[in-house]
Amino acid sequence: MITVSDAEFDRAVEEALAAVPGEFRPYLDNIVIEVRARPSADLLDEYDVPDDILGLYVGVPLEDQSVQHSGQLPDRILVFRAALCEMCATWDELVEEIRITVLHEIGHHFGLDEDRLERLGYD
Repeated sequence: MITVSDAEFDRAVEEALAAVPGEFRPYLDNIVIEVRARPSADLLDEYDVPDDILGLYVGVPLEDQSVQHSGQLPDRILVFRAALCEMCATWDELVEEIRITVLHEIGHHFGLDEDRLERLGYD
């Protein structure tokens, strides 16, 4: 387990986002990235996810969006600090896991399922 400040963790998330290739960035304009310590009980129940989840995409994948989705709240990517810090022993390991988590959730935004993300190495 590694302990880092909120600011250090947030910086690592920002660096992971900055590493997204330029051709994909225009498709991320309507996404809000939120860092939370842990998922709430309500969120765990609503999305039926384990309490040690690292990240979660909440929204409608691009391929499923239509005119009906215009005017809605932005999609969200939630990144859970405690679970990521608990699984990592070093700063470098944490930065890599944050990168993988952010890219994994962005993959969901692009419509990729868990199997495809695993084959791409984002699991």
